[in-house]
Parts: sequence; C-alpha cells; structure tokens
Amino acid sequence: MKRDYRLILGIAAGLTAAAFVAHWNDVHRRDLPAEFAEEQLSLNGPAMKRITLAFNAIAADWYWMSSLQYVGRKMINYEDTHAGKLRLSDLSSLDLHLLPALLQTATTLDPKFLDPYYYGAVILPDVDANEAIALLNQGVAANPEQWKLYQHLGYIYWQRHEYQKASEVYETGGKLPGAPLWMLAMSARMKAEGGAGQAAREMYAHLYEASDDLNVKGMVEKQLMRLDSLDERGKIRQVLSDYAKSTGHCAASWKEVAVTLRAARVRLDASGAPTDPANTPYRLITSDCNVDLDDNSPVPH
Repeated sequence: MKRDYRLILGIAAGLTAAAFVAHWNDVHRRDLPAEFAEEQLSLNGPAMKRITLAFNAIAADWYWMSSLQYVGRKMINYEDTHAGKLRLSDLSSLDLHLLPALLQTATTLDPKFLDPYYYGAVILPDVDANEAIALLNQGVAANPEQWKLYQHLGYIYWQRHEYQKASEVYETGGKLPGAPLWMLAMSARMKAEGGAGQAAREMYAHLYEASDDLNVKGMVEKQLMRLDSLDERGKIRQVLSDYAKSTGHCAASWKEVAVTLRAARVRLDASGAPTDPANTPYRLITSDCNVDLDDNSPVPH
C-alpha cells in the first residue's frame, strides 16, 4: 500500500515538474534560436503512456491543450510578422509541423478522447493530409461507433478527389446507430462525383424508400435531378464540341445546335434551348463551348 502511494506521489510530482518545465520553456522560448524553439522536446505517445500509467487521461489533456497553444502561438506570430491577416480557411502558411505529433500523442494516451480527432480533422489537412487520415483512422479504430469520425474522414477523401473511398467511408458511418440519413446521401453523391451514376441512383432510391421524413425525400428528389442534369450536360457538351470542330467556332445560340440536340434526345423548350430536370433553360457558355445550370435553377449545382 505504501509502495503504491509513493509511486502515485512520484508520478504526480513528475507531471508537475513536466508542466513547470513546459511553462518555463514557453516563457523563454523567444530567447532560443528558431531551430531549437521549434524542436519537439516531449516524449512520444507510447513512451508517455508507459510513464503516466493511471494518469494517461490527464497527460492527454495536457498534450491537447499544448496543441491548441501551439497553433495559437503560430497564429499570433504570423499576424505580428505579416501585414495581411491570416486566412483561417488556409493554415498551411503557419508551418505547423509539430501539430501531428502533439495530437497523435494525446490520442495515444487517451484513444477515447474525441476532441483531438475532430480538431485534427479540421486543421491537419492543410498541414499533411496523410497525417489527418492516419489520425482519423486511429480514431475510428478506437471509437468505431462514432459516426462523426467517419464524416470527417470521408470529407478529407472527398477533398483529395478520392470519391470511391469517400463513398465507402460515408456509407459505413451512415449505417451506425444514431447516424443521420444524409450520411448515406453523401455516400451516393460521392459515387456520382466519381462517375458511378447508376450506383448513386440506387443508393438514393433505397434512401427514399427507407425514409418517412419529407425533408429527406425532398433532398433525394433534388439529388436525383442533379444526377439527371449531369447526364444531360454531358450530352450537350458533346454536341457543342462536335459543332465547334465542324465549324471552327463555338455556337453563339442554342438555335444553331437545336436540331442536333433533339437528335441526341435532349429536352428543349419552345425557343430551342435545352432545359434541366426542373424545366429551367440551361446557360450556354459561348466563350468555351460549354453549358451550365442557370443560377436560378432549383437543381443542386
């Protein structure tokens, strides 16, 4: 009993000393050369986990707070040394190369601590997308019931244009208890953006049949219109491209290609303009022989 008590006191004293050293380092950091100030002076996650034992959660909190302070210091330093304000939508200019290790240590110490995963999902893609994916995969492995982790992971894959992978992640997360239905809808959309239009339609059809929510049904109907529009615009682009090749210039109006559009079974209004699934005329882009949805169309862009 006394031995355990001494051990606990020793660990507590060690953590207190570590906190004091970290505070001293923060206070005197400005006096260090830049290359030393940016060095990681703490142990990695597995080593810290062995040292802190029963205090893993406390140590994880400390690393989590250190990661927030690290980013905060970087932001303040950037604004102090640059005339323009920092764009929060892009933090790549901050050189946050220590952040992955800080978050990895926090989540290794306490794998059930969700905040570092969510924070890393937002910040890390600007630093290192592979590190962001590794962190979230670690989170999913430790917390397979947390659908929000799948949401963040799917979003990162979507940003990387890995649509099939994004679709798989959204679908897996969407099947978890408590997950919103739009997770499955996002899986279908990822399939559509990856070119698997028929698979996306099937997923939307299942989602429509399984839901009694009118809002969900309305969303599915709009996404199906979007898929139809993508197919239609593909046909129209082909007609415009063929016309440009044969004439040497882009069509200046829909009337110039109306006959060919009808032959391609594209729906036209009385003026000869092709219309989208909501019966809104498509917009002809004469500068590069292209077509797009009208800004006022209810079809999702």
